[in-house]
Order: sequence, then C-alpha cells, then structure tokens
Amino acid sequence: MGEIEEGLERATQTRDIPQSNAARIRFLVRAAKGSTKAVAQQLGVSQRTVQRWMVSGKVRPKAGTAKAIESAVKAKWQPRVKNRVRRAAEAKGFQVSGRATFGFASSAGSTDDPRERDVSQWLPGDVARRLFEARDSGAGEQQQAEIIAEGLQEYYFKDGGARAAGLNVEFTGIRYLDFGIDD
Repeated sequence: MGEIEEGLERATQTRDIPQSNAARIRFLVRAAKGSTKAVAQQLGVSQRTVQRWMVSGKVRPKAGTAKAIESAVKAKWQPRVKNRVRRAAEAKGFQVSGRATFGFASSAGSTDDPRERDVSQWLPGDVARRLFEARDSGAGEQQQAEIIAEGLQEYYFKDGGARAAGLNVEFTGIRYLDFGIDD
C-alpha cells in the first residue's frame, strides 16, 4: 500500500481494526451472521480451524492466512463510516497535507528544479471523487498522485486560476500524505 492509499485509509477510519487474530475472526463470524462455515470458505480453511482460532488465542494462523484475515476484516470494517466520509469529501472537498518533491515548468520557459516542499491545501469535491474512483478502479499510486498534482496545481500553485496560467507541476517522491475530511 502506498502513501496515498494509506492516507485515504487513515482519513476514512474512525477506529483501528481488532489487533488479535482471535478478535478478527470473531468479527468476521459476526459479520457472517454467526457462520463459521462461511468464514472458513472465505479464508480457504476448515470450519474447525476457524472455531479453534476464534475460541483460543493460542492457535495462530499461518502468515499468509493471517494477511487474508486482516484484508477480510479491513474490507468489512466500518463500511458505513467509510461511505459517509467519502460522500462528504466528494460533496464538500477535503484537506490534503503532506511533504513531497515538487518541480515546475511554465509556458514562459522558466523552471524551478524539483525540491521537497510541505504543502497543505483544501481541494474541491471533484478532485476527491476522481481520487476515490481511481483507487476503486485499481489505479496505481502514480495515477493517484497525478490527480492530486492536478488539484494542487490548480488550487495551490495557480490559486484557482488567478495566477501562473501556464504552470505545470510535477509531484513525486511523496514522503507522507494525510487527508482531512469533515463529515
């Protein structure tokens, strides 16, 4: 998971997922309306194995299965909260804050060599919508970074079209990226 995906995940989560494998399995069983069989099928293990994991914190799944359990929990963890936060970001916009490498080229031929900068800017809902759609479609970190770069170019560096008309922004080397979304 890249910096953008992790930032979006932090912004849409209100609580961390359960830490122990037993608690994660109990959550999955509750989500499956009490069916250990359904959880076993989802994870590719026996029903008895799921029951052992759920009851005893001593029996632990193998590393690959533990990752599958974590992924399954994340997929079902607070989906209504995630959807509400996403709708709010798409309707009202969101705050993006981070540190990355920015470089510039303008139509006048001047350039600014890439350098690390801290940036914090409110971006409108259409940028949030494009970013979430790109993430949902499986677009990579680079495509998501381009969407954020276009938003920052327009609203941070060009001030919504008030200055630097021919400026093109390059956005690379993301150190960290956080998103603030008011729901």
